[in-house]
Amino acid sequence: MEIKQSEFVISAPTVTKCPKDNKLEYAFIGRSNVGKSSLINMLCNHKGLAKTSSMPGKTLLINHFIINKEWYLVDLPGYGYAKRSKTMQNKLEQMIAQYILQRQQLANVFVLIDVRHDPQQIDREFIDWLGESNIPFAIIFTKADKLGSGKARDNAKRWMDSLKDRWETLPPYFITSSEKRIGREEVLNYIEEINNQINGTDTLS
Repeated sequence: MEIKQSEFVISAPTVTKCPKDNKLEYAFIGRSNVGKSSLINMLCNHKGLAKTSSMPGKTLLINHFIINKEWYLVDLPGYGYAKRSKTMQNKLEQMIAQYILQRQQLANVFVLIDVRHDPQQIDREFIDWLGESNIPFAIIFTKADKLGSGKARDNAKRWMDSLKDRWETLPPYFITSSEKRIGREEVLNYIEEINNQINGTDTLS
């Protein structure tokens, strides 16, 4: 897939305020400071599209970006940011859950995980919840350049193997680096495959 155009559309405080059309949506989510904004900018080849910050936990709304006038990339707030108040964290978790469970246009959720770290309980709980809720998703391992390709592959495999205690079929996964532009083509091709599959079979109401 070639991204020719990407632009910000809206920041919505609730799922009811999201765009009203039926274009397919691909949501990106992960723990704070996982490199989500940098990854989105790299995928779209648009440096300032998603606002990056040295302060984690800045995304507080559901951010829609229209890609090639055809589909939406959705930037969701990160989860598990310890410095947020409990009230704010609960509000964000409710907003995220409502979007993921209620948004009919949602074609896939990409869960971002820092490939440098061992499996974290909060990531695992979120992934298991997606599975239990029958939400299609894939895992994107970020910051592979910080480790080197061999170590990044080993860490990603170990992470995926850890899911086998509950998962009979593992979700797709990708290894990426925003700095080195690793994994860009694979992720975009995966989105294109889903677009073609859904649009071709006309399963979206």
